[in-house]
Amino acid sequence: MKIAIYHNDNDHSVEVLDELKTKILARDDADIIFDDAHPDIVISVGGDGTLLSAFHAYEQQLDHVRFIGVHTGHLGFYADWQDFELDDLVNSLVHDSKESVEYPIVQANLFFTDQTQRTILALNEIVIKRSFGTLSAIVDINGDYFERFRGDGLSIATPSGSTAYNKAVGGAVVSPSLEAMQLTEIGSINNRVFRTLGSPVILGASDVISVKAPDAETDSVQVAYDTLHFVSEQIEKIEFKIAPTKIKFAKYRHMNFWQRIQTSFIGPEEK
Repeated sequence: MKIAIYHNDNDHSVEVLDELKTKILARDDADIIFDDAHPDIVISVGGDGTLLSAFHAYEQQLDHVRFIGVHTGHLGFYADWQDFELDDLVNSLVHDSKESVEYPIVQANLFFTDQTQRTILALNEIVIKRSFGTLSAIVDINGDYFERFRGDGLSIATPSGSTAYNKAVGGAVVSPSLEAMQLTEIGSINNRVFRTLGSPVILGASDVISVKAPDAETDSVQVAYDTLHFVSEQIEKIEFKIAPTKIKFAKYRHMNFWQRIQTSFIGPEEK
């Protein structure tokens, strides 16, 4: 089995990285080699931001790569392992069952005024905003007009990402067992000209959201996806849909999604 270890530059993460490598190399029964280019498993050492970065580093290999998160950060929503459990992790790697848990991801196809196109993927969400002022956009669903939006921006989130920025702007928490994406308005303005639904919309596997910028030649639009972002004055239209591929997590002892929610946001009941 080929593995890659992706980590942040935090001192503690580097220490965990070195310890993990040492433990793997010390196992005589481990049929494991390190291969950063074409791994079977990517181990992320850090927080959720590190795992998001690892996802994008290997997004062209999602058909065969499985991910494992080792938590050394502030919030390890995607992490199944703590930094003091490396012996158990190495033992699971040695006796790999090849099982996985899959989460849907979202895909955006961007169309530019110069006739070029670009496709991006997101594990958490894709957010579009204006660089300055409010965003004005026509929103279509499955080719039909839905609303004329004006406000701070729009967020299109995956189920696993529904607990991140989406939740902060009033979106619903959605189980990753659903093939779904969620459209959430950010600071929408409602008056006689601009009328929006004003509530999150959850769409299925066959649905397509199209966001058109009426003033594409003059508007500077920010596109933020997971830990990445770019700015363009030439975006004419963006189409969002559930991606045909998914992210896979190694199923050694994958924590239940609702356990993660309870642990991260609610905590133990006070006695």
